Amino acid sequence: MTHIIADSINLDKNIPIPLYYQLKKQILCLIENTTIKEGDLLPPENELCKLLNISRPTIRQAFTELVNEGYLNRHKGKGTFVSSPKVNDRFFSKLNSFHDEMVEKGYHPKTLVIKVEKINGPHEANERLALPLDAPLIYLSRIRSVDMVPLVYVETFLPYEEYKRLLQVDFTANSLYDSLEKLYGIRVSSVTREFVAVNARPKEAELLHIARNSALIQVKTVAHSANVPNPVEFSIARYRGDLNKFTVELSR
Repeated sequence: MTHIIADSINLDKNIPIPLYYQLKKQILCLIENTTIKEGDLLPPENELCKLLNISRPTIRQAFTELVNEGYLNRHKGKGTFVSSPKVNDRFFSKLNSFHDEMVEKGYHPKTLVIKVEKINGPHEANERLALPLDAPLIYLSRIRSVDMVPLVYVETFLPYEEYKRLLQVDFTANSLYDSLEKLYGIRVSSVTREFVAVNARPKEAELLHIARNSALIQVKTVAHSANVPNPVEFSIARYRGDLNKFTVELSR
């Protein structure tokens, strides 16, 4: 690893860009082009000081930002390691199924169905779906994984009376949106999404194979169809913060 850093990192003290930022961007480049890979141990800070002729606080600031952004992990007494690569999701700007998007990126997606049943409540789901508070719902909970690593825990709610045949669908092999279209002619045409940072509760931590209170990205989605006046679906998805990042494209 030391020789890779020596051959690849080139810091310029004569330009106005801070040294820590130059170091951060060059390490990030090594990660993104897989010159250094998941699990690789970076040289100790004191070794990098001598190798790059920079101060320890400079190295520490670069490492800290990369740790905070999920690209590096620090393990006390062991050192600093390259983290697992993040899955880049076009969740803001593209309406696509999880399965199709992961396949497009070259991954192998898998769905584990936890529950699919008729329930009453919670009230938030009824309100989001513009239903009476006592109206029954279809409840579907799933773990979505990529290459055998769990990425997201999703709880989905739909109006029971309108879509009760969905209870017979095998969602390990079938997309919810495809099933709505095949069974009912309902095509989801738009969604609204709310994003917030939360900590993993015990159940979520167990299902996603992470420590309790780990960072999650919670996404609440309300799906609409031009075919019907009321919302079709309400879901709460909790994405692992260490393995997911979201990209948005804006234009004028």
